[in-house]
Amino acid sequence: MIIRNREFDLANNTYVMGILNVTPDSFVDGGLHNTVDGAVSHALKMEAEGAAIIDIGGESTRPGHTAVSTGEELERVIPVIEAVRAVTDIPLSVDTTKAEVALAAIQAGADIVNTVEGAGMPADMAEVISRSNAYAVLTYEKSYVNRNVFCEALIRMAEQAEDYGIAGSRIIIDPGIGFGKTQEENLAVLNDLPFITQTGYPVLLGCSRKSFINYCMTANRLLRQYTAQAGGTYTEIPPAERLPGTIVSTTLAALAGVGIVRVHDVAQNIQAIRVLEAVCTASPTAGDQEETGRDGLYQH
Repeated sequence: MIIRNREFDLANNTYVMGILNVTPDSFVDGGLHNTVDGAVSHALKMEAEGAAIIDIGGESTRPGHTAVSTGEELERVIPVIEAVRAVTDIPLSVDTTKAEVALAAIQAGADIVNTVEGAGMPADMAEVISRSNAYAVLTYEKSYVNRNVFCEALIRMAEQAEDYGIAGSRIIIDPGIGFGKTQEENLAVLNDLPFITQTGYPVLLGCSRKSFINYCMTANRLLRQYTAQAGGTYTEIPPAERLPGTIVSTTLAALAGVGIVRVHDVAQNIQAIRVLEAVCTASPTAGDQEETGRDGLYQH
């Protein structure tokens, strides 16, 4: 896959997409980068840390978010895309559900349209993507039933986009952690990543600092027991403190063959991927290989 003259081998590598929210109300970094200068500075920082793509969004998709008008989203996003494009040729993605914003973003220099309305993508959005020859990240925003049904639904989502005229070679699927799913379903999707990556389409995973990480903590019986013994009650981990859980999800994604992870903390997640790659590609000595019969990452 070639995106803006950069080659991406999504079948054999895991790349990091850095999140650049130019919104006042995103659940992690709302208001931190919503000036053009601040956004450009953060984009260049993420690129220097190793991000392969920058994903720029002007409307929060967190639960309970306040919708913004097309005009307001355009005012937030387009000057940032233009300014970032003026200083770097890194591939840019626009995170939007609005066809008008997607079109303007592509004209300003974006290469990818990342929409959280993958299964329910409207025809006008599909038309913008197909006519521009942009890449599409399609998020599956519906519930999980079981592994087979879910994987089939992801394939149908991509095939529907192809029916709209989007080339299959330009489609990336996102199973949609946090979109239309219970916390238990989110965990089931993560457990099914090795099957999701076999659907025939490259996969992007977006887990960064999401609430399922806190759910994993509150659902832990031993944690509840120890907290109660200490005379307290467990309180929610704020998004800013969910980096360790994010890194676990990134590691799971890389092990499963996910091509792109979308994260807030670029350097830390890249470090996790590089360590995993080094372990997986380490060459055992002949004696060790004969004794264990393993090559690469050990199996339990």
